[in-house]
Amino acid sequence: MTMQAVILQNGGLELAEVPIPVPGPGEVLVRTLANGICGSDLHCVTHSHELAAGVRAVTGGDLLDPDRPVVLGHEFCAEVVRNGPGTEGTFAPGTRVVSPPMLARPVPVNLGFGGVEAPGGYAEYMVLTEALLMPVPDGLTSEVASLTEPLAVALHAVNRGALGDDDVPIVIGCGPIGLAVISVLKMRGIGPVIAADFSPARRALAAELGADIVVDPREHSPYDSWHEVAAVDDPARYGRQTALFPTLPFRPSVVFECVGVPGVIQQVLAGAPACSRVVVAGLCMAEDRFLPTFGVLKEIDLVFSLYYTVEEFAQTLAHLAAGELRAEPLITSQVGLDGVVDACRGLSDPEKDAKVLIVPAR
Repeated sequence: MTMQAVILQNGGLELAEVPIPVPGPGEVLVRTLANGICGSDLHCVTHSHELAAGVRAVTGGDLLDPDRPVVLGHEFCAEVVRNGPGTEGTFAPGTRVVSPPMLARPVPVNLGFGGVEAPGGYAEYMVLTEALLMPVPDGLTSEVASLTEPLAVALHAVNRGALGDDDVPIVIGCGPIGLAVISVLKMRGIGPVIAADFSPARRALAAELGADIVVDPREHSPYDSWHEVAAVDDPARYGRQTALFPTLPFRPSVVFECVGVPGVIQQVLAGAPACSRVVVAGLCMAEDRFLPTFGVLKEIDLVFSLYYTVEEFAQTLAHLAAGELRAEPLITSQVGLDGVVDACRGLSDPEKDAKVLIVPAR
């Protein structure tokens, strides 16, 4: 039996017929209902060898083999087809599920970066680990449920920011992760939220998701906006102060860097208020440089964020199901498997789309 899948090989994407994967011990076969195209997928298409080498250098392990066909896709909602050997049958066929994109095998597989034998969501069928499955509640669409993964990334980034109730957040970059961070901040009642992006379409989405102040950095500095709204008269609400910056009558600030382009961290260090916490959520695939003096003299806390815990993933699903976390505006297009190649090309234009969903049944 074969299925359709979009495979990455030789530096490009193509639609192909591949074998339907066979579930191993403790695994289930599922049918993909919806899968989001992630920025890291696009990076993988153009920089697969650099990505593989970087992960190997940091972790000593292999994320993917760029010399073999890869089936991308790690933001998915799926439907159980059948339970494999050694499963408990917890989820009956037809049950809609989401899962952290990991196969818990003796040698774990990062779904979305594996080969055709362990495909990600750019395919009609996948295999998933039963113990990691989470049922999608009735009333939550498969499309929104597929956003659990990227929103869990945002929830983890906000957790890494350790914001207090009086912090004023600044979101730099309103791509899918920046927009998701805005949604999480608004859910938690933290604000006012300041957002900045060069794209008019993405600024409009930021406002729709709840950003209180949205600026075009070519016309207005987001840090000037912070000074305008964070000023307070009550010393009890002042943020942390230092010997070099002893009188700062402002609420604390947390800056989320959600761009992932060389040079942006330095821009943030230069512009951010003293004593800020900076959370780097943008995945930069190239070498970057910044001047530590800016961070040292301002005593800026620089925090890096990636992925989430299983608990954070489950919390995100619960927030979506309860209607507490807005996600629908993120979805700007849907395509079938035959539209993936063109959709990936189109995502280079920020005015066209934010989050494109692959719906294999289309």
